[in-house]
Amino acid sequence: MNNPQLQSFDASSDSCVTNGSTIEVSRIRRVYARRSDQSRYSLFDTANLLASHEREGQILAAFIRHGYASLEKTRILEIGCGTGFWLREFVRWGARPENISGIDLLPERIGEARALCPAGISLRCGSAEKLHFSGGTFDLVFQSTVFTSILDEAMKVQIAREMLRVLRPSGMIVWYDFTVDNPWNPDVRGIPRREIKRLFPGCRFEFERLTLAPPVGRRIARVSSFLYRALSAIRLFDTHCLAIIKKTC
Repeated sequence: MNNPQLQSFDASSDSCVTNGSTIEVSRIRRVYARRSDQSRYSLFDTANLLASHEREGQILAAFIRHGYASLEKTRILEIGCGTGFWLREFVRWGARPENISGIDLLPERIGEARALCPAGISLRCGSAEKLHFSGGTFDLVFQSTVFTSILDEAMKVQIAREMLRVLRPSGMIVWYDFTVDNPWNPDVRGIPRREIKRLFPGCRFEFERLTLAPPVGRRIARVSSFLYRALSAIRLFDTHCLAIIKKTC
């Protein structure tokens, strides 16, 4: 591995390291263990595919705006990497596997990520409340729909603090998550912009609403891809926030 700082993740073991809020960690693991069927997120579903295209376009545009038109030398960490979808996307966008790390609470998802991801990506099972990296290790720290699954306030604050700690002064956090509650899912809680700002004090922010509300999007996508894109572009029915978070110094 080219970067010795990235060797702190144990890429050879599926044993899970637990830190910090043990009760909340256990609750999250139980919740996600019940969500073993990942077919709802399949890109063969038209709504998921359209949402994915929109999300990818917005993220890549943000990378270009902030000087990341090339990811070849960029060091990247994903919090809550799951089975490695976004890790593989970073490789597709030009990042080197040896510069990419991921952490997730579920050992079975880390095991699947290890099977699916290119060799060289560093993976660890554990809580992001205590990241085993020196300060300022990463250029990009990424999280997608992780914080809305955390109901413990102290745990959210601690993970946000760790994300900032391992971020280089000139780096950025890329955040994609729900801004509203899901009335059918009590295990998630939407995080509005004001809460994002509170979690990352003293930072600069860019916010973009996107992703048509999934129940609406699934119905519209069956009728017309054009109508789906048009409604999402209005932003009125979009339920997610893409945030770019940068340190002020």
